[in-house]
Amino acid sequence: MGANALCGACIADPPGFARARAVFRYDETSRSLVLRFKHADRTDAAPAFGRWLARAGAGMLAEIDVIAPVPMHWFRLFLRRYNQAALLANELGSAVGSRARVIPDLLVRRRWTPIQGKLGRQARYDNIKGAIAVRRACRPCVRGKRVLVVDDVMTTGATASACARALLRAGASGVDVLTLARVVRD
Repeated sequence: MGANALCGACIADPPGFARARAVFRYDETSRSLVLRFKHADRTDAAPAFGRWLARAGAGMLAEIDVIAPVPMHWFRLFLRRYNQAALLANELGSAVGSRARVIPDLLVRRRWTPIQGKLGRQARYDNIKGAIAVRRACRPCVRGKRVLVVDDVMTTGATASACARALLRAGASGVDVLTLARVVRD
């Protein structure tokens, strides 16, 4: 189909980000790996995941100025004790060296949102709408920069799009997304 081909869903409803890449498909094989990392304190996998992200996103990373994780609401962070997306972003930053600056608190989740896991496509977009913003003190770091948003799993792209739209409103020149896993519909 070609390097610049778009899927039907992206043509019908364009996401806020320009490109998205994932290390692997989210399926029965990868699910336990991701869920142990996300919910079972298996943070020891983060360095390997960071290297995998660097490999999967190599084509995009050459153009990136800033790396930012998808934010967690402060109360969910308190309950879980760590933001898995921030761990991935930091390890990715270590893997790529000084090519891009990692800003773990660039984005903020302004309000509590229910977990997206059981929600359908439109409900996910409605749930996250208006919940993510660029931290006021970090806005100068974004203006004119290409930002890479990092997360663990991309399902519908609702969260990634919300992050991208907030970054573009703050003056980012472009936004790409890199995730550990991506849900692929047959």
